[in-house]
Amino acid sequence: MSAAVLREKVADWFDLDLDSPCMLLVAESRIRKMTDDEQALFGIDKLDIVRSSIPAVTHIDYSARVQTVHQERNPLYYGLIERFEHLTGCPVLINTSFNMRSEPIVCTPEDAFRCFMGTELDLLVVGNAVLHKPDQDPALKMVYKDKFELD
Repeated sequence: MSAAVLREKVADWFDLDLDSPCMLLVAESRIRKMTDDEQALFGIDKLDIVRSSIPAVTHIDYSARVQTVHQERNPLYYGLIERFEHLTGCPVLINTSFNMRSEPIVCTPEDAFRCFMGTELDLLVVGNAVLHKPDQDPALKMVYKDKFELD
């Protein structure tokens, strides 16, 4: 997972002030640093520490993989993050690959719909279209759990 953040706010949240539109850079969080006692912990004991106000994207070492979002390049996504910031005070969303196990990453709206129908997701947004799972034809539901052997 990566932290999708408004480009002009990235340096407020991470030790980074560069473009990273393709999620290639990792940076430390500016929100909270590890204390000496926390640094002394080992292994699984570090998992119990609340590492930041954005824990879903904060790695165990207080870093995150960062994606900067620019208004000119991606106005819809930028607007979504901007609205989220207006509501919460946080200009950071989770960005992760969209695919099911052993499936390629979603590349088209058709891929997105097929994947959506095979997950427990309730809502799919593609461009300006908003799809609610209960409104979809149940015959299109896919069952991935029977397709692959579990770990």
